[in-house]
Amino acid sequence: MTHSSTKTGPAVAGIDVGKDWLDLAVDGCDERWRLPNTGEGRAELVAVLIRLGIGRVGLEASGGYERRATAALREAGLDVVLFQPRQVRAYATFRLRRAKTDAIDAGLIAACTAAHGPGRPAPDPRLVALAEPLRLVEQIDEDVVRLKTRREAYQDPRIREHIAAEIQRLKAERAARIKALVTALRAHDDLARRLDLVLSVPGIGPRTALTLIVRMPELGDLSREQAASLAGLAPFDHSSGRHQGQRRIAGGRATVRTALYAAALPAAFRWNDALVRLYKRLKDAGKSHQK
Repeated sequence: MTHSSTKTGPAVAGIDVGKDWLDLAVDGCDERWRLPNTGEGRAELVAVLIRLGIGRVGLEASGGYERRATAALREAGLDVVLFQPRQVRAYATFRLRRAKTDAIDAGLIAACTAAHGPGRPAPDPRLVALAEPLRLVEQIDEDVVRLKTRREAYQDPRIREHIAAEIQRLKAERAARIKALVTALRAHDDLARRLDLVLSVPGIGPRTALTLIVRMPELGDLSREQAASLAGLAPFDHSSGRHQGQRRIAGGRATVRTALYAAALPAAFRWNDALVRLYKRLKDAGKSHQK
């Protein structure tokens, strides 16, 4: 660990998370700390934050490298704000900061955290444990799509047969993993009731239901407008002066939006009567098929 002094700093800090290192900065101070992103390093990080009287800590999502640090901080009772990279980049642009090092990024995250305010409540640990198995299912989905595209590029029947067999193997593995996830959810009565409620919607199957429950644990505590915005399904205005642009959806949680689109499209054609009527009404009104 390296730092220049041991004076007590403000109550907000930022951490730039890398595969090997955790760079810590305290908002308003020039001090910097660097600790290894290991079990011992994370324990030392918590000790430093407690010694400095830090109550709120900001981190940037970093391809999963931030998960163990986030869990350690929350376990220690610290208020954690987890930023998306675009949020920190936007704040850096606002502050006219172009230089980029791990230490500078930590300082930016600390300043961004101070401006942000308190973080969201810690997620349900039962759902956190299911996030990685679900991510593997999502990656298998992507692998199947890639293999289907690759198969079309070959004429040799032996190669096409080999790829087709691999597709079937992945589909079987995906089905088994989805079944295991459903079993894990049903081990908890409250989660089982939530799963049954989501599955009661015509057109929603286990794959989509799992995504909604694990990726959007806030469901049930949000208004329908808030839920649509969080999923990236709320159409936002795009108008200025005399220009009246078309409203479009954007942002939100991409995995949730993708899963809902895959379920809603066929449901709007056949499976869900309410969606079928809504789709027809919007199309008759001249609305686009997508957007």
